[in-house]
Amino acid sequence: MNADAIRVDRQRAVAVLTLNRPDAKNSLRLSDISTLSAVLDGIPGSGARALLLRGEGGSFCAGRDLKETDPETDDTLAILHDVINPVFLKLRDLPIPTVAAVRGPALGLGLGLALACDVTYVAEDAVLGSPFRNIGAILDSGGHYFLADRIGPHRAMELIVSGRLISGREAAAMGIVNRAFGALDLDQAAGEFARSAAAGPTLAFGFSKAILRAPRTLEDVLELEARYQAEALRSNDARAGIRAFQEKRKPVFTGT
Repeated sequence: MNADAIRVDRQRAVAVLTLNRPDAKNSLRLSDISTLSAVLDGIPGSGARALLLRGEGGSFCAGRDLKETDPETDDTLAILHDVINPVFLKLRDLPIPTVAAVRGPALGLGLGLALACDVTYVAEDAVLGSPFRNIGAILDSGGHYFLADRIGPHRAMELIVSGRLISGREAAAMGIVNRAFGALDLDQAAGEFARSAAAGPTLAFGFSKAILRAPRTLEDVLELEARYQAEALRSNDARAGIRAFQEKRKPVFTGT
């Protein structure tokens, strides 16, 4: 495992996961992706109540490191099924709020990592997109799902076919990401959001994550809301929150 390429630090209740290959714009080798997968496996039992995903230096992630790729010999199907794809499912399914802080390139696999987080904050001059047309390949890493879900299939297809890279400012205006910030403000904004999320009722946040990724007919959502609300109101957080509301003070949540 290339532990140095993936770094995890704790800032109080926030797990800060850093992609740490700045000399390669944080592009990831397959061994790095395996390390990232193992790190994500350990997050739920670590006591972290939010996750902040970032890149070291001036880049988020320029994608997979193509220096190790050989289309003639690679078992691409196995690589995607067994190594790459599970990372996006694990990141999406973490039971705690996740936020990406994106500066510089977020391309291909990097774009997928950024958009698999619950909230994506970007620098205004960040660069996002799908350059796969330039190598005769297709967007992977969940990109078709994330783009179609956020901007519709027609605009997703335009970005895929054109290969056009867009700035963080444009990505925010289109609704691909949540918000764009000046470069000096990005880390502060993402950190503040992660800390605020970690201090909140993270059990309830996990229920909302499950509802948002479920089938979205009104009937389905109403049923899930009823089921999870009944569970949420039996939690320690709900008891603490209601008691604090009645006593006109700020609640202290524990995520239980």
